[in-house]
Amino acid sequence: MNPSLSNFAAASQGAGTRLDLARAGLERAATRAPDGADRSERARETATEFETMMLEEMLGRVFESVGDVGFFGEAGPGAGMYRSMLVKEYAGMIAQSGGVGFADQVYAEILKLQEAS
Repeated sequence: MNPSLSNFAAASQGAGTRLDLARAGLERAATRAPDGADRSERARETATEFETMMLEEMLGRVFESVGDVGFFGEAGPGAGMYRSMLVKEYAGMIAQSGGVGFADQVYAEILKLQEAS
């Protein structure tokens, strides 16, 4: 199999698993908790985690398109492993510093789901 296709297939399987985890987190956050403050806090955490996951996927695709070129020239054989860690850290830092707006929208939707249930 083409290495690019096998990498894409592996990334797609990982994305499916992360998507399932995000859905489970959204469902947990949407359930009513005894304390309103706790429920709101859980909803905010879930929304931020969702935004981090989305940013990680987006940034991962950008870094994949760059190829195996490192910051100072050719990347070594283990660059792929470290690239995924770098992308995860970038996504987390972007989300912690205010993100791009996904978390706020997801948070509002979670609160609507909580009120409806």
